[in-house]
Amino acid sequence: MQGIETIIVQLLVSVFSPEQINAFLGDPRTVAVIVGSMVAASGALLGTFLLLRRMSLTTDAISHTILLGIVASFLFMVFVLGVEPDLSSPLLVIGAALAGVATVLLTEAIQRSGLVKADAALGLAFPLLFSIGVLLIARFTSNIHLDADSVMVGEIGLAWTNANSYCLERCDPVVITPDDPRAETSRICTNCERDAISPRSSQAVFETACANCGTYSAAEAWRLRLIPEAPVLVYFPRAIGVMSVITLINLLFVGLFYKELKLSTFDQGLARSLGFRPGWLHYGLMILVSIAAVGAFDAVGSILVVAFFVIPAAAAYLLTDRLAPMLALAILIGVVGAYSGYDLARGTLFGIIQISDVLVLLDRVIGLGGQTTWDSSISASMVLTTFMLFVLAWVFSPRYGLIANFARRRWQRQEFAHQVLLAHLYNHGDQPEERAEASLHEHFRWSRERMRWVLSGVRAQQWVAVEGGLVTLTERGAHEVLDFRKTNLQVQ
Repeated sequence: MQGIETIIVQLLVSVFSPEQINAFLGDPRTVAVIVGSMVAASGALLGTFLLLRRMSLTTDAISHTILLGIVASFLFMVFVLGVEPDLSSPLLVIGAALAGVATVLLTEAIQRSGLVKADAALGLAFPLLFSIGVLLIARFTSNIHLDADSVMVGEIGLAWTNANSYCLERCDPVVITPDDPRAETSRICTNCERDAISPRSSQAVFETACANCGTYSAAEAWRLRLIPEAPVLVYFPRAIGVMSVITLINLLFVGLFYKELKLSTFDQGLARSLGFRPGWLHYGLMILVSIAAVGAFDAVGSILVVAFFVIPAAAAYLLTDRLAPMLALAILIGVVGAYSGYDLARGTLFGIIQISDVLVLLDRVIGLGGQTTWDSSISASMVLTTFMLFVLAWVFSPRYGLIANFARRRWQRQEFAHQVLLAHLYNHGDQPEERAEASLHEHFRWSRERMRWVLSGVRAQQWVAVEGGLVTLTERGAHEVLDFRKTNLQVQ
């Protein structure tokens, strides 16, 4: 990861000054939006295929069971390798990925037994693995405190504080020796602890020791004011480096195996017959989901990360039927949701509505007990705004939206009523009593208002004419009846 960050820093330095980079990456809003956008983009890339495969809730299971992989890798480093545990170790990512695959394998094994359905199998597998992870924490890592809020919603607002420093100029390390003028000496009792005596005892033996001797990096030396001039440093948030790598891997995976993923998603049998390996692609997808969930753990927690896999993909699904535009729209929706979510956490919805004003109004109308101050989690706000974008797609989608469906059903009812009336007039053209305008509604058990509405529609199309109180089918209306019957016979 350090190598990737070094490359990114070198690219940034070639374009911007260190002061500009530090000002940009030292802004909490900028870092939160960048990290949130990459979490949303990487989740949308994989979540689209999970949605099409009807496996969206698998991300929920994996986001829980990666805890087992992280804990198992942590214990492996401590008790087997005997090394100091490093929370940034790639072993944790490997363990989390294996836990994700184990979740899928166990779910499929239970499902193949034929005793339970797929949803029940998933509900059996992930609580088992998650509970094992919790038990391992309680048994072997009792001194570790897991903050519930951080686990659920993450700390994306603090991502800018967890940064690595990269020195560009005046980077020589500083070595402090006992004879250095900058050395700080102190007296240490050498036998106090051994003999269980007080430093004030006459038997106490002291020796002079150097309190600050050692080797310091340029940044540490400047912080301790051991050097007169500050080094030129660039601070790069770790979360950006982690999510950059994960997002790039997901992009490469989808780009390289796009055709294979598309074919195995919509027709596994055909993919298998053509020599592809849909099983390997399936497990590769699950591994990447696990890695993405681990990378997003610090930013958005293990619960809200599910939303970044599901919501953007679901919104894009309502807007297009083609896979490539669906992937692009899912990424765009996720990024816009992350960008606007930070503003929502600060009290502004889409740059238009002030949440505090809404709360004041609600307090006046229904009474909120004076609770008119908006204080929200950043990652939760990002999820909320992303869901709002889904609602907009759900309502206004030109093909699958609520308004479009309402208009389509209304048009279909109108067309059906038109065809029923035309067929009646065609079959009873020689019976005046069946065509009387005043009593025509009775033959269909319609109200007079509905009959007037239907008649106005067919008259506007010039399919019927009303003369002398009788409704008569025109030549154009007769052709419409015949064309309708011919079309239906061909369909049958």
